[in-house]
Amino acid sequence: MSDRPHHKPAFFPGGMFEAFMGGEDPAQINRVAHETARALLARVRANPEPEVIERLVAFTDEHGIDAIAELWARSNPKTLPGALWRIYLLRLLIRQDAEGTAYLYQRGTEVLASIDAVVAGAPTPAGPAEITDLADRILRGLFEGDFAVALDRAAAFCRVAAAGAASVADDRDAVDPDRASELTTRALRFTRTAEELTSCARLWRSDSLD
Repeated sequence: MSDRPHHKPAFFPGGMFEAFMGGEDPAQINRVAHETARALLARVRANPEPEVIERLVAFTDEHGIDAIAELWARSNPKTLPGALWRIYLLRLLIRQDAEGTAYLYQRGTEVLASIDAVVAGAPTPAGPAEITDLADRILRGLFEGDFAVALDRAAAFCRVAAAGAASVADDRDAVDPDRASELTTRALRFTRTAEELTSCARLWRSDSLD
């Protein structure tokens, strides 16, 4: 566990971090994950102040992904904390390698015959700056827009990036099989994340995402 203190902009009810940090009981961790996710979302969506939302979007830039992982990383993928974790993790992946992710996404738009690129909402062509901005807009949409739409946009992005990674893997297979294998694994991870986020969006619309 990290010893990092949790100041603003972490808007969680008093005592929740202390309860989480106090032990490793799986039931307690699961309870706190769900309670913090619900409390955060309810509070911000009830009063979506732009300054608060921007601080939440940039939270991991200042505090690191561990601050979020401590809360939500162990949650079932098809839960509210699981969905929040995946969106934050996707944003981090994009920001850490905006150029590479943009390349895979752009390739995906060229080989994938679906409306996913339209749903994701990135401009065409999409470079590193546009992909980074898209990640921020998707995360922002969780707090101030239609939550299910934000999840659908993230899922669509993942499907496009998965198609791009698989296509580039095919190109590299003969000349660099190790790199091709890495890209194939990345494509599978994007695909799995897309499926999880799509399920979360469906559950949210039926008021069943806990």
